[in-house]
Amino acid sequence: MTDITIALSKGRIFEDTAPLLKAAGIVALDDPESSRKLILATNKASVRLIIVRASDVPTYVQYGAADLGIAGKDVLLEHGSAGLYQPLDLNIARCKMMVAVPEGFDYDSAVRQGARLRIATKYVQTAREHFSEKGVHVDLIKLYGSMELAPLVGLADAIVDLVSSGNTLKANHLVAVEEIMPISARLIINQAALKLKRDIIQPVLEAFSQAIPR
Repeated sequence: MTDITIALSKGRIFEDTAPLLKAAGIVALDDPESSRKLILATNKASVRLIIVRASDVPTYVQYGAADLGIAGKDVLLEHGSAGLYQPLDLNIARCKMMVAVPEGFDYDSAVRQGARLRIATKYVQTAREHFSEKGVHVDLIKLYGSMELAPLVGLADAIVDLVSSGNTLKANHLVAVEEIMPISARLIINQAALKLKRDIIQPVLEAFSQAIPR
C-alpha cells in the first residue's frame, strides 16, 4: 500500500526537485521525460510520484489525490490556497512575473495618462490585483499559449508573463517594463494528510528544508 503520493510536473520543476527528493532518500525509478507512465514508483515502497500538468498540482493536493506537491507561486496565486499548507519556499524554478510591452511602447506614459490597456496573460488573477493596486484600468485577455504573439498582432498592448532569461521577449521585440513579483516553487501539503500521515511527511519536510538551495 502506497503511503504518500507526491504530485509533480514535468520539465524544470521536476529537474530542480530531483536533488531535494534525493536528499529525502526518494529516487524515481523512471524518468518522466522519457516514460509515458503518469504514476512513477520510487525506491521507497511507501512513496509514489504522479506526473500532472503544473496548473493541476494544487488541485490534486487540495482534494487529497496527492498528499504533497510542488508548484510555482504563480500557479498557487491563480489557484487560491484553500485546503493547502505551504510550509516551504524551495527556492527552485526561480523567475519573475513581469509586465512586457513591444519595443517603443511608452508604458509609463500610458499609465500616467490613465489609458485603458489591453493585457494578455494566463495569470488573470495576479494581473487583475497588480493593476488594481496601481489604479490602472485594464481589459484582461486570457491566453494559454505564447503570450509574446499577442502584442505583435495587435491583440494586446502588453503581456503579463513569467520571465527567466528574457531571451524569448528579446527575440520577439518585447521589453520587460515592470516586475510584479519574484516567483519560485513551493512545497504544498494537503492539510488532512499532514495530520493523518505526519510520521511519514515530517521527515520528507525536514529533508527538503535542509536541502533547499541557498
